[in-house]
Amino acid sequence: MTEYGRGYGSEPWHPEDPLYGDQGPYGGQAQQPQWNGRQSAPHPPQQPEPYPQQQYNGGWDGPQGGQVPYDPYDPYGQQQSPVDPYSGASPDYYGTPDGYPPPQPDHLRQQAQQMQQTQQQPRYQQPPHPQQQSPQHPEPYYDEGPGDDWRAAPEPREPEPEHAFFADHDEDDDRDDLDPREDGRGGRDRRGKKNKKNKKNKRRSGRACLVVALVFAGAAGTVGYFGYDFFVSHFGLSPDYAGEGSGEIQVDIPDGSPLSEMGQILAEKGVIKSAGAFTDAAGENKKAQSLQSGTYTLRKKMSGAAAIELMLDPKSRNGLTIREGLRSADVYKLIDTKLHLKAGTTKGVAKSDAKNLGLPSWADDSPKIKDPLEGFLYPSTYSVGGKAKPAAVLKQMVARANQVYQRYDLEGNARKLHLSSPMQLLTVASLTQAEGKYKHDFVKVARVVYNRLKPNNTETYGLLDFDSTVNYAKSQSTLDTGSVDNLRNFNDPYNTYKFKGLPPGPIGNPGEVALKSAIDPAKGNWYYFVSINPEKTLFAETNEEHERNRRIYEKEHGKAKQ
Repeated sequence: MTEYGRGYGSEPWHPEDPLYGDQGPYGGQAQQPQWNGRQSAPHPPQQPEPYPQQQYNGGWDGPQGGQVPYDPYDPYGQQQSPVDPYSGASPDYYGTPDGYPPPQPDHLRQQAQQMQQTQQQPRYQQPPHPQQQSPQHPEPYYDEGPGDDWRAAPEPREPEPEHAFFADHDEDDDRDDLDPREDGRGGRDRRGKKNKKNKKNKRRSGRACLVVALVFAGAAGTVGYFGYDFFVSHFGLSPDYAGEGSGEIQVDIPDGSPLSEMGQILAEKGVIKSAGAFTDAAGENKKAQSLQSGTYTLRKKMSGAAAIELMLDPKSRNGLTIREGLRSADVYKLIDTKLHLKAGTTKGVAKSDAKNLGLPSWADDSPKIKDPLEGFLYPSTYSVGGKAKPAAVLKQMVARANQVYQRYDLEGNARKLHLSSPMQLLTVASLTQAEGKYKHDFVKVARVVYNRLKPNNTETYGLLDFDSTVNYAKSQSTLDTGSVDNLRNFNDPYNTYKFKGLPPGPIGNPGEVALKSAIDPAKGNWYYFVSINPEKTLFAETNEEHERNRRIYEKEHGKAKQ
């Protein structure tokens, strides 16, 4: 305790001062120092006597003493303290007979008790007077610092309620940052800086909350959009027109398009209102699975069900289908018929514009080849409108062939099979397509071709001996090609009865199965075969075995050998 809290006299004015009551040289008996709430008491407090004695305050005399105490606020003694009419005792500095401050109001005492309960240790609690332990007197609040004074505890400031979502600190944070010595009047609140930080944290938390809300809103919107699309596509709520439509429009459906893609194309052309309407109707119509690519003549603003019914009608389909193994000459006739052209028109275009139709670089242009487009008009269904040109249709077919041949790497596989060019591999595929009657036999038929091409074989001596090549050379299709002797005298480069090896080029347009069989034939030593029925084809390694198989064929078909 410094001297700043003393008055002008030599006596201490504060009851808790260790020197309180010390008369010093004036002969007074010194009081025992009392515990001030900061230091441990040297001796335990004494029990109060049953009859309290009047205590000499050491600072001024009572009314019987005849001496008026020095008052720092009244140095000239102009104001006299009144005497208690009941006890006759003079009041102390605070005007109370017992020397304690006047009782605090009930609301201040309750707030002080609440503050003490929330703290781990009481802040500067004033111990009770050793001779006065009445519960009616509240504990005083002591404030150190310049101009120390006795005061009632200030009313605690309650923090503003804060939502738990925005709180970024514990409840004890504010109490830790508050210095109890600076919480009174005239002190400084250290929480000012803390509050600013909390405000910043609250603003940051608010912005984070806004961002999270926006993210959730966007996610909810996305889920809602795709959820609606899923609901529409799965529960038949797709937008759809009503009725059969009106007008006329031609729509091209590319090769290999699934039903979903067909619906998208029709919706883009204005035939139907949505792709979902088309797929919904296709799910209710079992025949819709048979829809193929091609060019269709349809109407605008049709219902999905009406569009499917019209597409199933052969009259609405403008596609041109080329079957597997069909010769180029027959393809030209189909194009002329489809485009309502004079017979021979497409054949003339193919002959004059062959080099401009997109043939691959390895296509052989030998003069022995009867048709340079043979083998390159790939079997499929093509979109052919009523105003299409023959050259455009042929280009479409050649482009399709190039696409397939690149996928199967005809050039690389020809080298593996010891063939001179991809053209020869394509020729083997055309022979397999023409000679093999059933697709499940194609791999064995392809092996027969390769075995007969061996120059050292003693069965055919390098000759293929295929009637199909003779028919192609004669532009005919018959089983009666004549005797073998007559065939040996037929002078044509496609006559495999006379010339060894492969013909100059393909004898038709093979399909995918024949092409794959030529690339990967079955293993075996067969040189002959004869098809008895669709489920049975007999293969033989020798001519004698083949003759027995032929007799079985003739018996099955009711023909006796002449």
